[in-house]
Amino acid sequence: MLVSAILTSVGINSALCVLFVVLYSILKKQPSYYEVYIPRLLTEGNSKRRSRFNLERLIPSTGWLPKAWKLSEEEMLSSSGLDAVVYMRTITFCLKVFSFAGIIGIFILLPVNCSGTELHQIDFEDLYSNSLDVFTISNVNRGSKWLWIHFSSVYAITIFICYLLYHEYNYISSKRIAYFYSSKPQPHQFTILVRNIPVSAGSSVSDSVESFFTEYYPTTYLSHIVVRRTSQVQSLINDAKQLYRRLLHLQSEPSEQKYKQVGLFEKKVDLLDHYGKRLEDLEQNARLEQSEVSLAKDTHAAFVSFKTRYGASTVFHLQQSTNPTHWLTEEAPQPNDVFWPFFSSSFMGRWISKLLVVVACILLTILFLIPVVVVQGLTNLSQLEVWFPFLKSILTLAFVSQIVTGYLPSLILMLFLKIVPPIMEFLSSIQGYISHSEIERSACNKVLWFTVWNIFFATVFSGSVLNQISIVLDPKNIPAKLAVVVPAQASFFIAYVVTSGWTSTSSELFRIIPLICSLMTKCCAESTDDEIEVPSIPYHRDIPRILFFGLLGIAYFFLAPVILPFLLVYFCLAYIIFRNQVSFPFLFFLSCFL
Repeated sequence: MLVSAILTSVGINSALCVLFVVLYSILKKQPSYYEVYIPRLLTEGNSKRRSRFNLERLIPSTGWLPKAWKLSEEEMLSSSGLDAVVYMRTITFCLKVFSFAGIIGIFILLPVNCSGTELHQIDFEDLYSNSLDVFTISNVNRGSKWLWIHFSSVYAITIFICYLLYHEYNYISSKRIAYFYSSKPQPHQFTILVRNIPVSAGSSVSDSVESFFTEYYPTTYLSHIVVRRTSQVQSLINDAKQLYRRLLHLQSEPSEQKYKQVGLFEKKVDLLDHYGKRLEDLEQNARLEQSEVSLAKDTHAAFVSFKTRYGASTVFHLQQSTNPTHWLTEEAPQPNDVFWPFFSSSFMGRWISKLLVVVACILLTILFLIPVVVVQGLTNLSQLEVWFPFLKSILTLAFVSQIVTGYLPSLILMLFLKIVPPIMEFLSSIQGYISHSEIERSACNKVLWFTVWNIFFATVFSGSVLNQISIVLDPKNIPAKLAVVVPAQASFFIAYVVTSGWTSTSSELFRIIPLICSLMTKCCAESTDDEIEVPSIPYHRDIPRILFFGLLGIAYFFLAPVILPFLLVYFCLAYIIFRNQVSFPFLFFLSCFL
């Protein structure tokens, strides 16, 4: 890929970043979009809608930047929890690593690469039309003693990363311990979930649990609750909570519309009375359903509570039966983190579900090779002219060819990747997990491995096959040829970092999808009295992206150090934008890292 194509991609994405930031600074001040940009402040009552016109709201501002920069770690911990602190420490860790790597790569390794003549000598007068290959390690002459500088740099950065990892591990561990001791004891810390409870003839699940734990753990056992199929009750309770929050919202907002027109003759209805009557009906239905809970079928699962946390931990870590499929123990999730659908599933059902999910992930990985190969074809202009000869006249235009080879491939790949996190979250939800945090961790691991295999390895090897088909015919020279074609993919990864990193992170600030949903709701909904939902940062989408860019930086810092400035810009953007998201719109759950 030519330098001109890379600069075109950088220019387009930089313009999009500036546009997103400017629009965010304007829209966040508009009262009608408070639920999109500052929903948590609205729900906490720290911000009110002001309908009076103010010209200042239409002027872009940077007031949010100092606030995000000055946000201390203690404020972040108190407002968003330990998850937010660990998340930001991950970004800070990457910034430290690539700041050090950038100094070595740009000021030491890059001049060494440019001084070589293995590929061709760099022409600084016509740099715009040069290939980025001359900035990679491939341009260093074979057998050159300058390669020892690259080897030494790898050792230096490895030692630096190990030191930072040791420091970060101790710091986060101390934070977790301090957070644990400063928090009040929680019920789930004294409780475990027991599944696949064997029941003898003539007894119930409750009797089996009581007799088992009374016999084997008489000094620590406290009580138990059998899990029953009561999804209707839970649905009614959720509806009642939603109506109650709507009532509170209407009562707390004096300017909110209290009436609406319903029916054919548009009869005016008082929303407070309307929701109050619906809440009473839901309460009555919930009481009727709860009275029938005792008749509901047991799920052979129970929450068992103990007198001490040590007692619960001891039972959790011990096998309770000679049959490994009976009396299975798991840590109890937090009450607001429970995922109910798989409490009634059997051991074999969960095992089959996990097997099917593994097969589905493999098939998805294989199918995703199709867009990866297509994207690699777009980066090669000569290959593209062979595939689509009717586009040859258009591709001769310099600007068109720069967009097609520099910007379009990374954009297509990023759009395809947008569907991967929701799919992985769905697959994780059918694996038998009992908490939303476990589902999110599992989805995070799946997205990370998928990204590494399909974006890193598949991109490198598909590019190798397209450009060096003789690599298969001459196995002895595979290492030598890979040493050339792998650094050559640095130009594509630079474009990918700029598109998927810079623009995607800026779009997180602008919140395109929630903004569109808000506009559609305002246009189509009958009323706007619904509760304001405070979102959480999707860890299964953002953490794999950060770790993947970390992998790119470590792999290419000595092969093609020109990628490091682009990565540093991404991590700087992520640092300031996510600090702003932590302080204003988002709510972090306290379970993913704990």
